[in-house]
Amino acid sequence: MGTYRVAQVTSPDGRFEIVEREVPQPGPGHVRIAVDACGICHSDAVFVSAKVPGVRFPLVPGHEVAGRIEALGEGAQDRGWQVGDRVAVGWFGGSCGHCTPCRQGDFIVCENLKVPGWAYDGGFAEAVIAPSDALARIPDALASTDAAPMACAGVTTYNGLRRSSARPGDLVAVLGIGGLGHLAVQYAVAMGFETVAIARGADKREFAEQLGAHHYVDSTVGTSVADALRSLGGAKVVLATAANSGAITATVDGLAHRGELVVIGAAPEPLEISPMQLLMSGRVVRGHPSGTSQDVEDTMVFSALHGIRPIVEVVPLSRTDEAYQKMLSGAARFRMVLTG
Repeated sequence: MGTYRVAQVTSPDGRFEIVEREVPQPGPGHVRIAVDACGICHSDAVFVSAKVPGVRFPLVPGHEVAGRIEALGEGAQDRGWQVGDRVAVGWFGGSCGHCTPCRQGDFIVCENLKVPGWAYDGGFAEAVIAPSDALARIPDALASTDAAPMACAGVTTYNGLRRSSARPGDLVAVLGIGGLGHLAVQYAVAMGFETVAIARGADKREFAEQLGAHHYVDSTVGTSVADALRSLGGAKVVLATAANSGAITATVDGLAHRGELVVIGAAPEPLEISPMQLLMSGRVVRGHPSGTSQDVEDTMVFSALHGIRPIVEVVPLSRTDEAYQKMLSGAARFRMVLTG
């Protein structure tokens, strides 16, 4: 059978250690993936800290997985998968198929969503077992270290924009240009939106422009963010990638009539939005979850077509704890990615 390495924590907020386990065999409808790369997402901290129910230790996180199928469980081949296929698995790690959202075809809000690193061992490992409905085919043009972050950070921003009310030519603002936002700006430009990047500090202007943003708003100086957006005509959509409730709230009055605030940055504090801010102009506030395996595949194809790539810092699996701590501290350059 042999063994493979995983990076695990044995208690809430514990340090990562590298251990060896026996190589598992995939069950019916599942595959075993040889992991080539796995992104470290800030959401991994929710599981490592046991802030959601059902977390079991020892824990192997990781829901931005890219690799190659190396073993098929019964029935997986019938779904079109073969050994050697390059695949990604993201926040959407499979659905139950029987809850009301699933029966309505809305699999990403499955009541029993199988998030890797929560429902089953994730990608901080040399191999992972995943259900076949979680698999997205990686285009040849994408390296695994680029594909991995597309399975969560990429699909969340891409899908958030393409499912919004914005149309080509509309003013679209991206709040935050970190791990999610730096991809969102690139997607917004490629989709034909007049794109505004909003961040803290004048030093980020040049970077925003390099990403293709048509406008930059420094939220720390001068006029308010809302006034700045109104001076541009008002935003049809604000994609809030920053996990800061105050910063998200500050954009609402910058929305145009019938404008839409799409929230993807997870923050625990409530949004301080009054009904009057929404009612008089018919504005909409909605949360946007990630995307299904098909959405992940769409994201990667679009990214390959338009030359969109995440900015990553690649670290070997043996240094998982160092990479995770760097992500937590905010010192990471957008996306830390583990490789074997």
